[in-house]
Amino acid sequence: MALQGKTLFITGASRGIGLAIALKAAAEGANIVIAAKTVAPHPKLEGTIHTAAAEIAKAGGRALPLAVDVRDENAVQSALDEAATKFGGIDIVVNNASAIQLTSVAATDMRRYDLMQQVNARGTFVVSKFAIPYLTRAENPHILTLSPPLDMAEKWFAPHTAYSMAKFGMSLVVLGLAGELRGKVGVNALWPRTTIATAAIRNLLGGDTMMQRSRKPQILAEAACRIFNKPKTFTGNFLIDDAFLAGEGITDFDQYRVDPSQPLQMDFFVPDNCPPPAGVSLDAKSR
Repeated sequence: MALQGKTLFITGASRGIGLAIALKAAAEGANIVIAAKTVAPHPKLEGTIHTAAAEIAKAGGRALPLAVDVRDENAVQSALDEAATKFGGIDIVVNNASAIQLTSVAATDMRRYDLMQQVNARGTFVVSKFAIPYLTRAENPHILTLSPPLDMAEKWFAPHTAYSMAKFGMSLVVLGLAGELRGKVGVNALWPRTTIATAAIRNLLGGDTMMQRSRKPQILAEAACRIFNKPKTFTGNFLIDDAFLAGEGITDFDQYRVDPSQPLQMDFFVPDNCPPPAGVSLDAKSR
């Protein structure tokens, strides 16, 4: 129960990676603020802030479901205020909310460009900015952003410049805040080596086939909770999930595969100079 009594403010926590982090932290005794947009059921996406709250309560945590659009700074400020009032403060912020569209510059509608910039880069900035006064009063505060290492390679931008700009914008917030808040708040980024089995993968990147070639969100949840238990001096890191967990003593990565008989699909933005941990293969496992 390492996170007993800690309060986490997680954007986009109604499903996917955000919910997985929430459930793992809840099992360790945390209070979870579900800051997400989905209030009513979505025809293509599972989960709402209310179903997430029920799962968190079942996992052993206390939940506060709040309808929050991270593009709305007033809504973000109000949600942080309400969370701090209910739970007595905020210890950890997880910037997980993200929008994605994998189109070329020529094919990108400007409304989608604006959406990705507003949700990803600006949303991370806004949530972090308004959380700072609460975090700096916490005993061991952290900001964790689900964004990639700052690897400025053409291959990451050429196929989908708008999306890449928005995701790397999140990482630039991490870079700046780690320096600004050094000694006060631990600020880090976490990114998966492989695709993660979420609705975005199923709906945008290849359906069930790509899901089978992915790892489960629980790998990121495990990594996140271990980061939260680091001292706040652990900061300014751009972490790849399995490399970080290997350094923490994890050796069984097959437990996170959706289908071990399928090869794993590399995610975007993983630098070439960051190979898998020793003994970890992305190849299909023989039956």
